[in-house]
Amino acid sequence: MELRASNVSKLRDGYFDVLILGGGINGAVSAASLAAKGVKVALVDKGDFAGLTSSNSSNLAWGGIKYLENHEYLLVDKLCRSRNHLMRSYPSTVKEIRFLTTIQKGFRLPAFVVYLGTILYWIIGRFVTRAPKYLSPAGLSKREDVINTSRAAGGFEYSDCYLYDNDARFVFNFIRTSLNYGCIAANYVESLGAQRKGGLWHSTLKDTISGDTFTVRSRVLINACGPYVDQHNKLTGQRTEHRHLFSKGVHLIVDRICDTQRILTFFASDGRLFFVIPMGPKTCIGTTDTQESSPEVELTAADRQFVLDNVNALLKLERPLTAADVIAERCGVRPLALKGRDGVADWVKLSRKHAIDINNKDQHLSIFGGKLTDCLNVGDEVSEIIAKLGIAVPFPDKRWYGEPGNSVKEEFMHQAKLMGLDDMTDASSSEPLTQRLWRRYGRSAIEMLEMIREDPSCAELLIENAEYLRCEIEHAARREMITKLEDFLRRRSKISLVVRRDEIINAPGLKEACEILFGDEAEAKLQEYVEATAERRASDV
Repeated sequence: MELRASNVSKLRDGYFDVLILGGGINGAVSAASLAAKGVKVALVDKGDFAGLTSSNSSNLAWGGIKYLENHEYLLVDKLCRSRNHLMRSYPSTVKEIRFLTTIQKGFRLPAFVVYLGTILYWIIGRFVTRAPKYLSPAGLSKREDVINTSRAAGGFEYSDCYLYDNDARFVFNFIRTSLNYGCIAANYVESLGAQRKGGLWHSTLKDTISGDTFTVRSRVLINACGPYVDQHNKLTGQRTEHRHLFSKGVHLIVDRICDTQRILTFFASDGRLFFVIPMGPKTCIGTTDTQESSPEVELTAADRQFVLDNVNALLKLERPLTAADVIAERCGVRPLALKGRDGVADWVKLSRKHAIDINNKDQHLSIFGGKLTDCLNVGDEVSEIIAKLGIAVPFPDKRWYGEPGNSVKEEFMHQAKLMGLDDMTDASSSEPLTQRLWRRYGRSAIEMLEMIREDPSCAELLIENAEYLRCEIEHAARREMITKLEDFLRRRSKISLVVRRDEIINAPGLKEACEILFGDEAEAKLQEYVEATAERRASDV
């Protein structure tokens, strides 16, 4: 709360080289890249960071195998290179995982032909992952007996990548990087519009917590508002080459369906991809892919039933899953970049590739589309464009992404071993503490070791089955701009995705967590969360 208040104060009537609107993945990597290279940059988001699309993905960092069917080979090549780059840069976070895919009889392509596509995908991916394998229905059952192979024509196993933690945490770490390099970022600050005057952008911003409005001046304005890019461009009078179409994706989280650490992949009843994804002690199933007319989407009873019907048909479960088995739900809009202002597109064939439209005269950028896999390219491209617009970039070759070097990791691991950190791992956790703290916090994990040495209670869990220690919550209170309880439970962590709402609210340690995060406002923030989630649950029903 103090960090946010300080940054909002610095924004008031401030001047920056670049102001970025939107704290999703596109805005986050733009801020991290520019700030690390020495550009004076600010970033605001009308909600929390990664509050929309960037916190409702399938948690996959994949090379776009599905785009082979539309013969978008150059796009698949680019995405595979981006995926490989992410794997090298974030080895603790972006991990290879096997996909076990079932092709049903009567599918639009024979199973062996689809398998040949995985061979091509592996080649395009430069053999970085393990080789694919063709499987008969019996082979599928042998690898995972929960798969219903009664209508299977065959299948295959191949590799791609996924995010070990949730997508929103991955995005926030770019925000944190930008803050480390001097970016002034604040959540819950909305842009009401901007005007170009005297060679500068004058943006009117509103602090949605206090209700105050103020002006920020910048030489360049970057519209990274995700699904709201088109809406904000209307406020600033920008005409762009691209626009957005929208697709809704829904996932349901349930108790672990099977022990496999593979992603089970199918084609749902409507012919589109359907995943069963391991999520620690839980399983994430979905997704839908429904065209929407606006970025305002919500999960419907029909969406929920579609996912449940498909998982029950595709798997051999002891009993069918019902709505009562759902622990949490994710509903997000995917903005799809479409070139041209007129005409009708086959939106099903649109890819998630990004596009950056540049208005050189107004010094304005609009970022359309995009996905997590390609995020490092977006950050690099934005920095190159900013330099071409005449903004000084003092350190153009500065590396702005990736985990800390081996020497830092070795020092952390050495200290952790000396103090027996892994022996402090709670029995409910499936991962040793050393791995988990390093993956989430990198260099900052060393600070947590010191906190635990000074006070061993800092290694205790405050919320049962949540895999978050007291020292992590104290760290979040100081450095992660937690403004509402849901910011922590849903986006900085994935607690509300894997623990039922009632269990969270009744957890003995939740009140203490709120006191750490919010101080004197703890009770009010807890009540705000209880009321907001109750209202959302009632609307879903």
